[in-house]
Parts: sequence; structure tokens; C-alpha cells
Amino acid sequence: MGEVVLEVVEMTKHFPVRRRGREALTRLRRAVRAVDGVSFTLRRGRVTAMVGESGSGKSTVAKVVAQLDPPTGGEIRLHGQSVRVRGGRAFRAYCRRVQMIFQDPFASLNPVHTVRYHLTRALRVHGRPAADLPELLAQVQLSPPERYLDKFPHELSGGQRQRVAIARALGAGPEVLLADEPVSMLDVSIRLGVLNLLRDLKEQLDLAILYITHDIASARYFADDTLVMYAGRVVEGGDSETVTQAPAHPYTQLLIDSAPDPERRISPDTVGGEPPSLIDPPAGCRFHPRCPKAMARCGEQAPPRLEVGDRPGHWAACWLYEEAAS
Repeated sequence: MGEVVLEVVEMTKHFPVRRRGREALTRLRRAVRAVDGVSFTLRRGRVTAMVGESGSGKSTVAKVVAQLDPPTGGEIRLHGQSVRVRGGRAFRAYCRRVQMIFQDPFASLNPVHTVRYHLTRALRVHGRPAADLPELLAQVQLSPPERYLDKFPHELSGGQRQRVAIARALGAGPEVLLADEPVSMLDVSIRLGVLNLLRDLKEQLDLAILYITHDIASARYFADDTLVMYAGRVVEGGDSETVTQAPAHPYTQLLIDSAPDPERRISPDTVGGEPPSLIDPPAGCRFHPRCPKAMARCGEQAPPRLEVGDRPGHWAACWLYEEAAS
């Protein structure tokens, strides 16, 4: 296990909802509980995947860790020191160590500027010489550099644009990369190449990577550890092989079963429904209204992290494993 670089402790992020109609005459303040009590660690040389369906709070976690949104509660610790910055030099110093790769490379690059401008500016902002430009492009496998430096984003393919975005993040010399669904906007044929690139960079530069995705199969391939999120909470965690091959939480089991399989027959009692409202989430376990194994207790008390007992470090926030944990 590598050194702990970044630790998130009981992070919460609530977005206030504007009061309308009669609510404006009361003191009632409602909020979207996008993230509630999320904790995890990122270690050098390891990839931690955060998996879940759309709206589960994965990208919000990444934005709060990147200090783009302030947390409502909890702590972000960098090398054991609590960090909360809102701009200025402190934010720039934090960005040198924690960089984010966004989902859509075309939206994250300025269309009126060349690759040379994007990378030179990143190097200048973080105090590195412009002479490092060829090295950056070589690290993301864009060579020869002269072929790409004077091109605009629209002149590149989707995979090349994402590689430029990765190179820009590397320009800061970070210790942590926050990859928010970095391959979901790319063609299926080139996704594997970008994931392999990130894995090579992790090993070469000893990076800690948080990989946000809704594709649990890619998490198994790319990540060392996997966390599963549902409705703002992490419901299961462990090494990727165990979580994907022997899922413990009913939500994780259904998430894996939702992957297309032409040989699987859909039973008539398949669980459906929609995720709960995060403005007024259900009491207890947030998955219990859709859970095929729900008990009376599930609607009353939120389960803590309980050891599953099959592999060290494999846990699930589910009352089914209370006896195993004890």
C-alpha cells in the first residue's frame, strides 16, 4: 500500500434550494443533499474508482476535492493537513498538487487557442519552464510534438484532445489526479488507450488517481480499489476484483446485473424505480425503497460500514452483514 496523499473525512455537500411561494414566508430551508458523509483515501501509485449511476454525487465529490466547490461539512486532508482554500495563492499551491481532468475535453479547452498556448500557460502558472513542452506531449504519447503544438482543439480527434487535457494537468507536476469520467465522451475504440495511458502515468509518476465512472467494468480493469455510490452516500468499498466479482451490497449487485448481457434472461420481478429525491431523501438506508432484500430496520436506521468477511478491507453499508461484522 502506498503512502496516503489525500484523505476525505465525512464530506458533505448540500446545495440550498430557492424558496418559492409559501415557503418564502417561512423559515424552512431546503437543500439538495448531493453528498452525505463520504470518506475515502487516495494513495500513491494506486487508482481508486468511484462508481454509481448518474446523479449519485460522484462528480460533486471530485469538484469539492478539487476545491472548485466548498464543502458543507467534513475535512479534506493533504498529507495529513486539513485544507480548505477559496482562491489566491493558497488555491494555486493546492492546484499544483491536486489536478482535475474533466469529462468533455472539447469543453475544457479554449477553442480559440492552440495546444502550445494551453500547455505553455499551465507551465508558466505553476513555475515550470516552457522548455518542458515536448516532454509533456511525449508523456501523453503525442509525438512528434511539432505536429500538435500549433493545432486548435477542433483540429484534433477526441482522444487527442483528452491527451492534451491530461498533459495540461501534468504541467503542474501534481501528486493527485481527479479524473471525472475521462473516457465517457470518447469513442469506444480509443477508451482503452486513454485508460492505459493513465495507468502508465500512475506508475511512472507515482500518482494517486481518483477515477469517476458509471462503468463498473472499466473500474475493474483500471482501478485498484472501488467505491460504489448511491444517492450521495458510499454503500460499498474494497479492492476492485472483490467488489466487481463478489458484490455484497444489493445495489452493487443490481448495478453489475444492469450491464448488457445477451445471454441473461430478465426475470419478471426485476427491481426498477428511480433514485430518491435528494431534497427529501428516505430515512435509513437510501436504497431501501428499491432494495429486494429490504427489512423493516432498513427504513429506520442508516447502516454503518460493516465488514463483509470474505476478503480483508471489503465492506458494505448494509444491515445484512451485521452478524458477519460482529
